[in-house]
Parts: sequence; C-alpha cells; structure tokens
Amino acid sequence: MTALADPRPGGRPGDVERATALGEELSARGVHGIVLAWVDTAGVTRVKTVPTARLASAAAWGVGMSPVFDTFLANDTIVATDVLGSPDGDLRLYPDLGRLVVLAGQPGWAWAPVDRITQEGERHPACSRTFLRHVVADAARDHDITFKAAIEVEWMLGRDSAPEGEFAPATTAPAYGAGRQVELGDYLGELLTACAAQGVDVDQLHPEYAAGQFEISVGALDPVAAADRSVLVRQTIRAVSQRHGLRAVFSPAVTGEGVGNGGHVHLSAWRDGANLHAGGRYRYGMTAEAESFAAGILAHLPALTAVTAPSPASYLRLKPSQWAGVFTAWGHETREASVRVITGTAGLSARAANLEVKPVDLAANPYLALGCLIAAGLDGVESSLPLPEEITGDPARFTAEEAVARGAYRLPASLEEAVGKFSKDERLRAALGPVLADAVAAVRLGEIAAVAGLDDESVAAAYRWKY
Repeated sequence: MTALADPRPGGRPGDVERATALGEELSARGVHGIVLAWVDTAGVTRVKTVPTARLASAAAWGVGMSPVFDTFLANDTIVATDVLGSPDGDLRLYPDLGRLVVLAGQPGWAWAPVDRITQEGERHPACSRTFLRHVVADAARDHDITFKAAIEVEWMLGRDSAPEGEFAPATTAPAYGAGRQVELGDYLGELLTACAAQGVDVDQLHPEYAAGQFEISVGALDPVAAADRSVLVRQTIRAVSQRHGLRAVFSPAVTGEGVGNGGHVHLSAWRDGANLHAGGRYRYGMTAEAESFAAGILAHLPALTAVTAPSPASYLRLKPSQWAGVFTAWGHETREASVRVITGTAGLSARAANLEVKPVDLAANPYLALGCLIAAGLDGVESSLPLPEEITGDPARFTAEEAVARGAYRLPASLEEAVGKFSKDERLRAALGPVLADAVAAVRLGEIAAVAGLDDESVAAAYRWKY
C-alpha cells in the first residue's frame, strides 16, 4: 500500500477532485457537516467542523487552527515551550479523505482525521499523526518491517441524570455478567450497528470488571489507521451513549479507588506478509526480531509511560495486582505482565500472534503511543536486544532480590517519575523530535502542577470527563 503523502498547499495529488465528488455524494446523503479531528499532546480530541460544501476547499487549502493547542492541558489551560504555546502563528488542517466516514451515531455528520502543516506548507513538527506516519514509513524503508495494531477501548457508563460532574454507574450488574448485557442490550446493539455502518469490524463487545464498565475490541489495521479507529470508536460511543441518556467515561480513573479504564495496545511486526511473532524458532514461535522488538519495548517502558499513561489519573490505575501491567516483565498469556505475548488459538497463530502492551490508557494520544512503542521496539531490533526471563503469575509476589534477578522493575508510580524517565530517554526523544518531545514533557509537568496537593478522589474528579 502506498504511504499517504504529507499534505501541501493546493492539496495532495487528486484530493481536490476526490473531495469535490465526495462532497456531492455526502450532500445527497443528507450530510451537512464534516468533523475534522486531531488529538492534542494531553490526549484530548479537538475538532473543527466545515460545511460539506467546503470539503473541497479544506482538501486544497486546509482549515486554520492555532498551534497553541499542542501545549493545552486537559483543563484547557496553556503551558509553553521555547517553540510552542504562544498566541502567534497558524496551522492548516488537512483531512485524510481515505479515512472519511459518515457518522452513524450522529446523523447529518461525517468525520475525518487530519494532518497539520504550517501556512508555508512545511510539516508541523508537533503533529502526532504525521509523526506516526513517518515512523511507520521509516520502518518499512529501513527494516522492511510493517505493523498491524489495534487499541482496546474501555469505558464506564454513567447516567446523564447524575448531578453535574458526578458519576453514577448505569448498571451495577456483576462483572462480565449477563445481567449487564440484558439491562443495556438496546444500547449495545445500536453501538454494534453504528460500528458496522462505519466499517469498524468489532471482534468483541462485553461487560468489564468495574461497575458500568464495557470494553470493545476491534480488528487490527496499519498503525495510523488503528489510531484513527480508536478516535472514531470513542466518538461513536459518546454519540450513541448520549442518545440513550447515558454518558461515557474514558478516563483512566473514574474514582479514586478501584479498577480504571485501560487502552491496551496490540502490536505485531510483519515482513513480506509473514508475522514475525509466529512460526519462528524462538520462545512461543517468535522470530529473533520479534523477541528483540519485545525487549526494546520493555527496556524503554519506564520512559514510555509518560506517553502511554500521560495523566495524573493514569497512576491511580497503574497499581499492582490489577492486571494493569506495572512491572517491566513479559509473559505468555500472562495478564499481569506489562508485555503479554499472545500466540492465538491453534491454527490462527500465523495471523493472530501479537504483543499486548498493558500500561496504556485512553488519556494517551494514540498516535504518540503507537509511534513511541514502535520506535522503542525497533531500537531493540537494531541492537539485537535479548528478551529477559519470562515471568508467570503476578510479579508483585517477588521479593526485591527476585525481581531484580528477573528484570521485573516497578514502572513509575507517578507522572512526575515517568517524566523524569522520559526526559533521559534519548531514543524516544530523538524519534519524536525536539519540538514534540519538549511539548510532551511540558504538558505532563503542567498536568502535575494542575493537581498539586489534591487527594486521589479529587484527581479522579478533575480528569473524569476530559478524554
């Protein structure tokens, strides 16, 4: 598949003609507006919208938006770096027409992710979607490796009638219980219908552990499309929930105690149509490169948490013995391991084998998370990094000496600690580039300052409805 070109003033080749035809088709279908979406450094999805009649103009010349959003916090205050955070300048948002979809949960609207460039036509160095596209393209060029990825979406459903800012679970039926599916069957059925209408292939939709919690798992795509799909699925869940008098919460911690919402990443590396995580002669069928890819992720995981678990609320979720994966450890189908090696059912391994990275939540910008995970894994491939000893069971049971012997170190227990690790990780910072790396650090430090002195319940409340 040919990689999508960076946008340019006048439009990507063929896009203006394509957008003109699309606009006419969408208008005939009753679509009156296009949602242009991107995810900021704090993990909040931001949008601009244009009338359907303006789609061709957006494809040609983009839509204006200030670069200040790259240093917005989740509470909409602004921090700054030496490059970003001022009121000066403008960017152009260019829709990816290949990912445009009519929104089944919002009649009259279509949706498309955007790439951002400067008014002068240069790549915007803080555009996370462009960053991921280039990471993927560079891996194909330099290593002849492509990737498939999927992001699980967990959310808790509250009643829209709850007092402002409070969370009242829509159901208290048991975890994974049939009662929960029966109570909300109409809602879940409409969600499945909406996903199918939007071309989202759903693997599973089921009640999860916490009160009112559900999870949807979707099919794997190339990493950019997988990140797009994660944003689209959440847009759809919000819309369908609202139509049923419900409110979806994607925050990693809905309350100060208990299990939160994850956004586990599934990732596999491929070459010439062959899955590098299956059919090899190493552990559980992995090839040497697959083992080193997993080892690279483990080696960088303490720093990666600043990207994959970017909110102060993330660290209310990242606790031992809650299947959140808070140690630098891997295991075969071990749900307490931060990197779970999945081999798949017998007969399906060639296409199903993958890595599940667990210390990820939906406060993470999915483009940054996937791009940094791939960069970390490729660092392991380039250095032929050995994969350490496998763990079984819960790593929390190890003594300090046993943990050190297995390389099972506790991941950062706070966002401040994660930022410290990130600031020292030259490989991740180089992959992001100085502008985007500095934005990540500045936004994280801003979030830390925003909740300084708050107790756990107040931290959860501060981020409850932000993502």
